[in-house]
Amino acid sequence: MTEHRSDLAEQKLSTLTLDGELVEFTKGETIYEIANRHRKEVPTLCYDERLEAFGACRLCVVEVEGIRNPVASCTTAATDGMVIKTSTEAIEKHRKTLLELVASENRNVDVNALSGYSSQEMTILVDRYSARTGRFSGKQSGTSNTGDKNPFILRDYDNCISCYRCVRVCAEREGDYAINVMNRGFHTQIITEFNNDLRDSNCTFCGQCVQTCPTGALGDKKALRDADTEGEIKKTRTICPYCGVGCSVDMLSKGDKIVGIQPAMDGPALKEIERNLPRFRLKSSWQIRRARVRLIQGKKDEAKVDLEAAIIEISNRIHPKYPDWGLLLDRSLAHSLLGNPKKAAFDLKWALKLGASGIPVYRLKSLLKGNAALR
Repeated sequence: MTEHRSDLAEQKLSTLTLDGELVEFTKGETIYEIANRHRKEVPTLCYDERLEAFGACRLCVVEVEGIRNPVASCTTAATDGMVIKTSTEAIEKHRKTLLELVASENRNVDVNALSGYSSQEMTILVDRYSARTGRFSGKQSGTSNTGDKNPFILRDYDNCISCYRCVRVCAEREGDYAINVMNRGFHTQIITEFNNDLRDSNCTFCGQCVQTCPTGALGDKKALRDADTEGEIKKTRTICPYCGVGCSVDMLSKGDKIVGIQPAMDGPALKEIERNLPRFRLKSSWQIRRARVRLIQGKKDEAKVDLEAAIIEISNRIHPKYPDWGLLLDRSLAHSLLGNPKKAAFDLKWALKLGASGIPVYRLKSLLKGNAALR
């Protein structure tokens, strides 16, 4: 116990100077993590907080006293007594030159925001550093795979900057290893095994690669169908209905039309799975032909009602059978049954597991078998 307290004290006393300010840090933290925590604007293109630091783009370089050359802050562990400058004239010039080089390899810098959650990262940085000079224009890298007929992911590798975030998230977070890197230099290409289509690979179409791509080289095909639809893109925070986890998502709309869906990174749901949402499978629920009214089966015929009336009706049918559930739980399950039977089953199982109502197992099974108790 004494040794543990000593370790904590030692970690607490670790300090460094960050842009003239003395700050504390925990052993093992990188310079970038510390700078980010203290709201320093250190640009990156290859960094994703969920992935092992890669240090490919070199935009996050900082000056460290006693080290001759700038160091990549995302891969450099902080040590006690360091003196760091995150922004100097030389560093800013270095970053601008790097962005000019990166932008010169791409077919276009401006991509549609419907491509993916991170698709505007490079565009924003190029504009911030006024790096649209074109002085390095010439040979370009990457070849778009327009022959891949999968219905979900656009593979526009003419806009790839070889940050490998897509490859790393597929391997490190999903464990699928569906894509990898082939060749080097201007011939670098992101491919599947044997260079097949995504449909013939280990890809599960989770959308992780699309969400982490900072240039729009990977894009959401379904959302991009509305690229030319008039109107500004509006984000509306809601809850993904696909399962019972309750991840926050942002629905993208133009006018009164829903055109896409993106994860809400600041949502309260579990961060480990927040970006891995079934974004492509929810498209059917956006269609204009989806059910606008609900049908309530009576003794003789069916009655058309709105959503609120349907919830009340199902809640009233649940409550007499299981009065110890409570009206609030009734209404929650009723809403689940109307929106997503899979989510309803999940909710019912957790209601039983948490002992919210003490429902006998045979009653639970009767609900899960086609909701027989609600008929």
